[in-house]
Amino acid sequence: MMGPMNVNLLLLSLCQGLFLTNNVTFIAINGLVGLSLAPLGWMATLPVTGYVVGAALSALPVARLQARLGRHRCFQIGLLVAAGSAALCAVAVTVHSFWLLVGATLVAGFYSANASLYRFAGPELVAPAFKERAISLVLAGGIAGAFLGPNLASAARGWLAVPFAGAYLALVGVALLSLLAMSFIRFPEHRPPAPGVAAGRPLAELARQPVFIVAVVAAALGYGVMNLLMAATPLAMQLCQHPFESAALVLEWHVLGMFVPSFFTGHLIRRFGALPVMGVGALLNLVCVVVALSGVELMQFLIALFALGVGWNFLYTGGTTLFTLAYRPEERNRAQGTMDLCIFSTMAVSSFSSGALITTQGWTWLNVGSLLPLGVLSLSLLWLARRQRAVVATA
Repeated sequence: MMGPMNVNLLLLSLCQGLFLTNNVTFIAINGLVGLSLAPLGWMATLPVTGYVVGAALSALPVARLQARLGRHRCFQIGLLVAAGSAALCAVAVTVHSFWLLVGATLVAGFYSANASLYRFAGPELVAPAFKERAISLVLAGGIAGAFLGPNLASAARGWLAVPFAGAYLALVGVALLSLLAMSFIRFPEHRPPAPGVAAGRPLAELARQPVFIVAVVAAALGYGVMNLLMAATPLAMQLCQHPFESAALVLEWHVLGMFVPSFFTGHLIRRFGALPVMGVGALLNLVCVVVALSGVELMQFLIALFALGVGWNFLYTGGTTLFTLAYRPEERNRAQGTMDLCIFSTMAVSSFSSGALITTQGWTWLNVGSLLPLGVLSLSLLWLARRQRAVVATA
């Protein structure tokens, strides 16, 4: 065990950056490719939805696989699936098959379910005192995705005769590069659970804890609202006559907002606590909605999506840190898999809703609709804060 700046953690952060390169490229192009291939307009974001549905379906199987095989081998399998599914996406767009594209993104969800656990693997590579900073530093690797994803989508979309086929092939290379980096990471030795050995408390008991509930609600709804607005942004900007390069710029600043704060979010959480930082995240989501409702110029899209990114970072990093208090080491895989199942299920609903709402109701009502989950999220944070104050008062 070492401090937060060790080689293993830096390599894992690089893998996180390459994972986000994959995600941002998918976000930048899947909706547009879907719009060009879909039988009906409201189906445009189904390739985006397929990715998160695949992740939701894979969350618990991945948790069980990690319990059996360990972090390292399972992460490597995920990266092989990433390369294969990206190649299949390239085939789908080349033969103009909408449903093959949806199927390929569904398979890619297995990679997403694996890579989403990088943030939990980070603290296992450092001493316990550096837990918050390790989570932040792994997530900070996403900054690479902020630059590589949009620029890769812009540069590679014209590589081949069929638009965007080259971008999908580029993601095969991204996955293989990540696989190379992953091969050099040394995780703690994995010991599969012995048959018949107790695996900790039942999931129902874990899920009744207020800390468990609020961490999951905040991370899931924070991710859901972010995904709802982010997935719709390239389509909304196209409908508002903004060029693709402008949408790529907005996504770049959005992803910078998501991950640049990771350099100091861990320090903020250690100093002020997870709940206050998550409260600021909820407030920044509200700022995003207010700015988005004020107009559809490039600067309004850019400011709104940047605020949305920073708000997501505070909610997701804070929620992940808070969640580590809800389980014991032997309960790790089951608890983390359950959290990610909730997150990806919420994202699946928000991705589908995003395409349906942006093509039928428009950008304005999409933003207004996001106020409901933001209200639920904010109330859950207030509820836990009040419970914690009551416990301190009676101690």
